[in-house]
Amino acid sequence: MAPKRQSALLPQSKKPKSVPAAKLDDKPASLGLPKGEKEQQEAIEHIDEVQNEIDRLNEQASEEILKVEQKYNKLRQPFFQKRSELIAKIPNFWVTTFVNHPQVSALLGEEDEEALHYLTRVEVTEFEDIKSGYRIDFYFDENPYFENKVLSKEFHLNESGDPSSKSTEIKWKSGKDLTKRSSQTQNKASRKRQHEEPESFFTWFTDHSDAGADELGEVIKDDIWPNPLQYYLVPDMDDEEGEAEDDDDDDEEEEGLEDIDEEGDEDEGEEDEDDDEGEEGEEDEGEDD
Repeated sequence: MAPKRQSALLPQSKKPKSVPAAKLDDKPASLGLPKGEKEQQEAIEHIDEVQNEIDRLNEQASEEILKVEQKYNKLRQPFFQKRSELIAKIPNFWVTTFVNHPQVSALLGEEDEEALHYLTRVEVTEFEDIKSGYRIDFYFDENPYFENKVLSKEFHLNESGDPSSKSTEIKWKSGKDLTKRSSQTQNKASRKRQHEEPESFFTWFTDHSDAGADELGEVIKDDIWPNPLQYYLVPDMDDEEGEAEDDDDDDEEEEGLEDIDEEGDEDEGEEDEDDDEGEEGEEDEGEDD
């Protein structure tokens, strides 16, 4: 919102009676300007007034949209619960979903995938005041990597209004800390390998450096959680490539057969022409006789 224009005029001082005081402070800012500039100044002032009204409506709309989101967020909960119960019947649903997601898969190492095979449920909970944050819970079966049954990461606005996050401390089993193993692997690897090998997916639980721009958290909340089935059902890329190669081979074989058929047709055409020429020659000899 633009600040109100302040008069740049100094307070009036007492003047001789022969010179009456002018009430300059009542005059608009555009007074004394050339006609073109005066119209421009007045237009700017009117635009500012209209913009203030637009901003007021935008604030009102945001408040009403938030109320609608809160209402429907509550209505969605029974369906999310039912979906989670059904997903639990499908082995490796969540690890398959994450591996099939282009952004999440880029963060997964081989051992991360092994650990995520024990992931049985994912839940995203938005706080009642949706603007204040959300929490993501990962539920695991007993596994050889860590003791926790649930790993959580929570995003919220602190008292000063700045975004912050906190998460469960992972209780790694002896020699199974994937975050340290990832670091050691990168230190020993070549430079090229360092760029190819991602950090462990589980370092995300300890990274609170930029809670306001947590890409993985936003992807899970806004992209995967609303409809994880679409990523679970993504066909395996290797299978697609294999099918594409088979199709290419079939096309090449068909083209080869077509070429052979065309060559055969050309040969037959030439033979027919030779036969026709022979018959014409015989007829000519008969006429000469």
